[in-house]
Amino acid sequence: MKALQAREDRGEHALYYFDESGFSQSSSVPYAWSPIGQPWEVTAYSHSRRLNVLGFLSRTGKLIYHTTSETVTTETVIEAFDQFVAQKDPDAFAVVVLDNAKMHRSKAFQRKIIDWMAHRVHLVYLSAYSPELNLIEILWRRMKYAWLPLSAYLTFDRLCNEVHRLLRGYGTEHTINYE
Repeated sequence: MKALQAREDRGEHALYYFDESGFSQSSSVPYAWSPIGQPWEVTAYSHSRRLNVLGFLSRTGKLIYHTTSETVTTETVIEAFDQFVAQKDPDAFAVVVLDNAKMHRSKAFQRKIIDWMAHRVHLVYLSAYSPELNLIEILWRRMKYAWLPLSAYLTFDRLCNEVHRLLRGYGTEHTINYE
């Protein structure tokens, strides 16, 4: 991973980290602070709709994302990659780091890799069970456990609005220093 980052630092390519994450009202809220005698109460939902976010994150703070409340399938991931390819500078070379999820290894996904390579996008798979190497995991954790207000979990619409607000504001209102 360090070699890819060094090449990016030399301007040889752009480096993005890709992953999916889900946000729902049944998300675990590990703890919350409240004044004595004024406890926060949030309804626990055993089954809640889910907002899925598929994101491409660079170390320089660029975030390209795709959201859906539908189940994430291989086709959803392919659509997100196609949108990424369409948004990038056609002359720029991009390396995308991703995990070994089943949908990233499916036959349909593998068939698209050649198309993306023709658009100067190269994929690099992480070693199995190494999410700590995928920087976008830090973004998902910060969103869920630091930046989302507890009140976001009151309704699904509010949760979606807050997640979209955080995604739109990433790089300006909220940032992560990966150095």
